[in-house]
Amino acid sequence: MKTGVRIEAAALTALVEAIFRAAGCDADEAMRIATCLVRANLTGHDSHGVIRVPRYLQWLDEGRVHPGQRIAVVCEADAFAVVDGAHGFGQTIGPQAVQLGIDKARRAGAAVIALRRSGHLGRIGDWAEMAAAAGLVSIHLVNVSGSLLVAPFGGVDRRMATNPLAIGVPVPGATPIILDFATSLVAEGKAMVAYDGGKVLPPDAFVCEDGSLSDDPAVFYGPRHPDADAPPSPAGGTGALRAMGAHKGSGLSILIELLAGALTGSGCAGPGPRPFANGMLSIYLAPERFDTEGGFVAEVKRYVAFVKSARPATPGGEVLVPGEVERRTAAARRATGIPLPDKTWRGLIEAARRLDADKGVIAAALDAAMDEPV
Repeated sequence: MKTGVRIEAAALTALVEAIFRAAGCDADEAMRIATCLVRANLTGHDSHGVIRVPRYLQWLDEGRVHPGQRIAVVCEADAFAVVDGAHGFGQTIGPQAVQLGIDKARRAGAAVIALRRSGHLGRIGDWAEMAAAAGLVSIHLVNVSGSLLVAPFGGVDRRMATNPLAIGVPVPGATPIILDFATSLVAEGKAMVAYDGGKVLPPDAFVCEDGSLSDDPAVFYGPRHPDADAPPSPAGGTGALRAMGAHKGSGLSILIELLAGALTGSGCAGPGPRPFANGMLSIYLAPERFDTEGGFVAEVKRYVAFVKSARPATPGGEVLVPGEVERRTAAARRATGIPLPDKTWRGLIEAARRLDADKGVIAAALDAAMDEPV
């Protein structure tokens, strides 16, 4: 039986914050990184949670991501801006770019922000939630220059990254509607989780060199090395992730490359050595500027209720709208703790000790962790 731990969010956040402070980030940035990663775990997006810590540290050591950065405005007008993230941590660059979009949309009614050369932006739903909390509808398209992970429909060679899309709709007096998904069949982080002993993947998650399908992450990462300290590298395998929805997901991913990569100036995925960077094209809309008849909120609530009134396909089932699963998962994990595979947990503790992070925080995390099957 696969084993792991369950740990409360506060103790896990403190541990990750201590790791990044020891790695050279200031206190505010370390807390932002920790909060975003743990929030991903809370919502059930383990692929974008603390499993990312070893890879972030590796990128920091290699100079592929830089602490303490601020966006630089390349050009702007009242309702748009092109900004450069200087390969800063996405948990620092992302909020800056989103706040700029919020500020412009509040003044102009709508805004477009083209972000280039950011570090890993994490769970893109965070940025849709941030805009929704400010009362704005938002759409976010994200690509990854320097990351070839996904085969296009009909192919076996990697030609794109997982290229997520997030859309947020605020609902005053109720929870926002947040849609957030990768355009690959599974996010690369989910493959990392499976590789580390977590949840099993769908049987057709990967396409092999010969065109056959597989659920084995080793197809993607290469043979397992249980004692290896370094995070798994996609360069180790010969297979590729598959696009979701056959030609539809593949086509959407290609267009995201063009809009989030080419249009922002961050660059598309491609051959040869390219620095890892997220490009994000974001659109912000102020509902009150479009809602000339004052019916937007009522219509959103009416339609959501109408969707949820559909008869479930299975006895005892329920029709859910985007964001409901995440909210329920977060409530459950706040109450009972966040489950982590053993390899992920050991990697965090080893990183904390290697960096000589606060020993009291490490001890508190070890005390808070409860062994259990995962």
